[in-house]
Amino acid sequence: MSMIRKVKAVRSKDSKKILKELRPYLSTWIKRSFKALTLPQQYAIPLIKKGKNVLITAPTGSGKTLAAFCAIIDELFSLAEEEKLEDKVYCIYISPLRALDNDIRRNLLVPLTEIPKIAKDEFNINLQEIRVGIRTGDTLPSEKQKQLQKPPHILITTPETIAILLATRKFKEKLKDIRWIIVDELHELISSKRGVHLSLSLERLEYFVGKRIQRIGMGATIEPLEEAAKFLVGIENEKPRECYIIDARFVKPIDIKVLIPIKDLVYSSAEEINKRLYETLDELISKHRTTLVFTNTRSGAERVHFHLKQIFPSKYLDEITGVHHSSISRDIRFEVEEKLKEGKLKCVISSTSLELGIDIGYIDLVAQIGSPKSVSRLMQRIGRAGHSLKEVSKGRVICLDRDDLVECLVMVKKCYEYWLDKFTMPKNCLDVLAQHLLGMAIEKKWNVKEAFEVVRRAYPFSTLKFETFVRVLEYLAGKYHTLEDYKVYGKIWFDEKDMMFGRRGKYARVIYSLNIGTIPDEVKIKVRSLDGKFIGFIEEGFLERLTRGDIFVLGGKTYEFVKARKSTAFVLPVKEKRPTIPSWFSEQLPLSFDLAIEIAKFRGKIMKEIERKSKREIVEMLKKQYLAEEDVAENVYNYLKIELEFLKKFNVRKLPSDKVILVENFIDEDNNQNVVFHTLFGRRVNDALSRAFAYALTKKIERSVKVSISDNGFILTIPPEIMEQKFYSLFEIKRMRRSNRIDPKEIVKLVNSKNFGDLLIKSLENTELIKRKFRHVASRSLMILRNYKGHEISVDRQQMSAERLIKIIKRIKDFPVLEETYREILEDFMDFENAKKILEKIESGEIEYEFLPMLDVPSPFAHNLFAISESDVVLMEDRRKLLLKLHEKIVKKLGEE
Repeated sequence: MSMIRKVKAVRSKDSKKILKELRPYLSTWIKRSFKALTLPQQYAIPLIKKGKNVLITAPTGSGKTLAAFCAIIDELFSLAEEEKLEDKVYCIYISPLRALDNDIRRNLLVPLTEIPKIAKDEFNINLQEIRVGIRTGDTLPSEKQKQLQKPPHILITTPETIAILLATRKFKEKLKDIRWIIVDELHELISSKRGVHLSLSLERLEYFVGKRIQRIGMGATIEPLEEAAKFLVGIENEKPRECYIIDARFVKPIDIKVLIPIKDLVYSSAEEINKRLYETLDELISKHRTTLVFTNTRSGAERVHFHLKQIFPSKYLDEITGVHHSSISRDIRFEVEEKLKEGKLKCVISSTSLELGIDIGYIDLVAQIGSPKSVSRLMQRIGRAGHSLKEVSKGRVICLDRDDLVECLVMVKKCYEYWLDKFTMPKNCLDVLAQHLLGMAIEKKWNVKEAFEVVRRAYPFSTLKFETFVRVLEYLAGKYHTLEDYKVYGKIWFDEKDMMFGRRGKYARVIYSLNIGTIPDEVKIKVRSLDGKFIGFIEEGFLERLTRGDIFVLGGKTYEFVKARKSTAFVLPVKEKRPTIPSWFSEQLPLSFDLAIEIAKFRGKIMKEIERKSKREIVEMLKKQYLAEEDVAENVYNYLKIELEFLKKFNVRKLPSDKVILVENFIDEDNNQNVVFHTLFGRRVNDALSRAFAYALTKKIERSVKVSISDNGFILTIPPEIMEQKFYSLFEIKRMRRSNRIDPKEIVKLVNSKNFGDLLIKSLENTELIKRKFRHVASRSLMILRNYKGHEISVDRQQMSAERLIKIIKRIKDFPVLEETYREILEDFMDFENAKKILEKIESGEIEYEFLPMLDVPSPFAHNLFAISESDVVLMEDRRKLLLKLHEKIVKKLGEE
């Protein structure tokens, strides 16, 4: 019988019966404070009371917090009644957001102060005080001292702080009798290294306590639930521990629509589209009390805020509008949150920072600009509207181009079908393991086998191999003496004969406490011309994506990337060159693989329908089945119709879909050959495929191949061959231009499922991506310290050390820090696994290639990919002009006989 049990919370249970099981004063308080128990509460409270591990998944505002804490508070009150509450921690609440910690404390203090009054006044019962405390990186030393003398019975903390507490000498003893752990916002943790880090902390804590700790998880939009439950409870004797899943993800009514600001998305200018975008936003905001606007990037949030104030100066005053994202100071973010709670704001614009469950009071509309790239994220964001379970979550998604429109239409349909994309969880992260092994060595001397067993109980490490585990111990013990010349010293001792390990040196605890965590130090990269002139800044995540020769836009001008040193990128100003990488790329969220497949299916299906049905029939079907407005349905129809006509003109047999990859081949105005792969599998897959193809092709033709990628595909841009002689007739030049081209049918043979991994790893050699990711992994592995004896080490110095170290480490076979760098790039940053599966399906015939002949214009599906450029207003105009020019070329082409 499965240890993971799923319970769908659909039917109401008898609340009276549930409340009867609680202390009378607690149930009295609940009855007075709430009309009734919500579905998640009705299902979770009895199970938690029975001591079961429980995962509660439900939307924001569904009472998850009370569901999780109710039975725990009840138990603590029963101890308080008998004056048996001791000076120790009974329950730990963990959340990824510090702002949430303050919310939870505030929300807990209400019942914890009101209930004892009810107990005394109405039941003549005196209760001991239940203490609640917060412990994070911001906690003052004086507060820590107080907590040591009078520990909070309920401790609120973050994933990183738990790992630090496990290495404290004194406070750790206060955790000896922990009974409950609550992990909030599980969906946020599970797909990142922070979650992996936490899973190890939970197993170390349970080992230290020496008995089972009851675990309760909370999250909103999680899929698959079974994987999330295993992550929460861990593995024992090769099986997941028991866990009950309360599935109430879809109990809240939704009202989501896709809008376009202007009827014609093709012929309208950027200026017109922009003007109508802000008018549409203003109309929506005016009709609602409080609107939360989501953009997909921080710069986008700033831009929307700026333009609203500029276009409607008397309406959007600073007192009633706010902007909230991670680059803004904490004080300003806090002020915006407080004003929202108090109902003082008419509208707030955010990138991702308000997605999570911070209590922000009453919101009656969420407006999303552009595609949020995943159904789960859209549901999470829209769930912020309509605060109680009965209120409708109302959302409007505003699209500015046709690819976005198709994407969002499919996404909204999936929301109504209660379909969610699957998360991916990082597995066997050796840098996180290295941190925890040092932490474990600080605690005591360990038998290697026993430590290995504890680590394997954490679900993300359940498939870790023993020999890999030993290699990480060897690295930490300083087995590789050559590294000592580079100030990398052993931090533990490891006795291979007796298979024991423990801490080495008096600084081990300090190094561990000051360098713990998984979030890398980010840095703004300065951009300078080769003669040293300062141009501006770019994000480090953007630099990771640049390769020599890439063209990007900064401050309205185009530059070619030459090289990077420490935290400076050197560039050449270039004119008239098409950008290969948009500057919002590092911030832009990638389209989820599952959703990408659904969009590809939709495009294929509707194009087939267009072949046999009238425009009216298709528009009506889109309105009925996809809840599209008339103008939205018309735009989608026109887009897919013109693509279909284009493909038919050039005798394409099979239409692009999830089973057919269209490959185009066109010569642009600069005489470059562009081979377009319509691989609609999301950016993470396309990143991996495009690098392998570009590397293989560059090696074959000995010309540098440029790559442009998006969620919908990638372009390989091949420069023309340089002609040896000066004097050729026009006829000869034309013939040579065609004969020097590479046949796409030959290009697709260059990469297969067997050589793919090898090509991809070779393509990463000496890239900025590997250099930066190596620094992140090396600092997590404590190979490069971010803080030494209380002195912060600058990112520049960390990067210098990383670039020196990587050269040495490449000579060491199977070095865990380098192995983890490649794993992180291939599995977390890219999606190697799904990319490889696609190549296997091509080989088995399940997916086919379909080729267009060589042309002088890309098909409509390739226009956005070809016009990749800054969506900033300065350049949006240029981009619109290019798109219009391409569209007119297509119309002309279709008119030719």
